[in-house]
Amino acid sequence: MRPQTESRVIPFITQREGEDAAPDNLVIVRHSSGPRLYYADEDASGRDRPLRGVLWARCGFNPVDQHEMPTGAPQWKLMHPYRQMLTMRVMRCQVCTHPARTRLGFIFLAGPKDHDPGQTAIHTNQPPVCPRHARASAALCPHLEKNPLVFLAKSAPLFGVTGTLYGLNADGEVHVVAQPDHPLPFGHPNLPTLLGSQLVRRLNSYRVVGLNELTQELTTLAP
Repeated sequence: MRPQTESRVIPFITQREGEDAAPDNLVIVRHSSGPRLYYADEDASGRDRPLRGVLWARCGFNPVDQHEMPTGAPQWKLMHPYRQMLTMRVMRCQVCTHPARTRLGFIFLAGPKDHDPGQTAIHTNQPPVCPRHARASAALCPHLEKNPLVFLAKSAPLFGVTGTLYGLNADGEVHVVAQPDHPLPFGHPNLPTLLGSQLVRRLNSYRVVGLNELTQELTTLAP
């Protein structure tokens, strides 16, 4: 994949106009182990359950350009559920999809008010960024206020999923039960009836730096 120029940087994970949510065709089947959420036309290949059996939100895919990036006007406030999951799962840069690992660890960005840097563990739904796109991401995202918290993480295991919980009403119809504020960890008893939309990792071993400090450290390590 050819790199994007800084003047046209749009993160790979950003949802584009025309990439709409699929029609609602959810069903719930009762099993001996409890109820489980399905699509009425679920893909037998496993595409609808890409990770640990969790049903994933469907969303359209626009054609890609000559750089293999999605086309269409960006919807800056939305992350495409499948592209977010893919980049977070394999730890690729959320902007360009190149490998995100650096000699300093993985670079995760968060808004200046999102987390207490003193926490022992941080949960994030934001895939990492590569060194090339750390500063560009901070400038592009209004939520980061051009002054993000920069987490350099040595360890960031998968934690769980955010999404929407479904159930059956008195008439036996599928309906929304709740949209939890926090991610459900893998193994949670409610995961079988959750429609996942974002994959979440837990930052365990990390330190917090500023953008300028990050740039200086990366420059020092450069061959």
